[in-house]
Amino acid sequence: MPTSTPLVLVADDEPSMLELVARHLRTMNAPKLEVIQASDGEEAWRLAREHLPDLAVLDVMMPGMSGYEVCAAIRADPAQAMLPIVLVTALDPAKERAKGLDAGADDFLTKPVSQADLLARVRSLLRIKSLYDAVLRQQLHPA
Repeated sequence: MPTSTPLVLVADDEPSMLELVARHLRTMNAPKLEVIQASDGEEAWRLAREHLPDLAVLDVMMPGMSGYEVCAAIRADPAQAMLPIVLVTALDPAKERAKGLDAGADDFLTKPVSQADLLARVRSLLRIKSLYDAVLRQQLHPA
């Protein structure tokens, strides 16, 4: 795991869901997380560019930019192309999962979000990102 506190971006236009997911993430201890919140897709994209988070949890249906559009924009940005992204939706998961994965998401959750599922997936994705970052650092700065 990274030695610094991982930063997670959470975006949802539904205030109660935004708070619920953020609260779930703040309960995590291994590692402890810092959480920033966005209430729509455009704010999520702006915060992603400004803060370069370690992971993003994006609602699919948001005004301005959808979660799919934010996901695609992140994937197109070389500085964030490897950012782990979890999409969340209340829509039919069978139809939306393929669209989300095609947009570049790493994982997909259905509302209502289970705290145990969310934290397990976040832990897993952060572990993979940490390993990727370590390999990248080694390639850029060989001993």
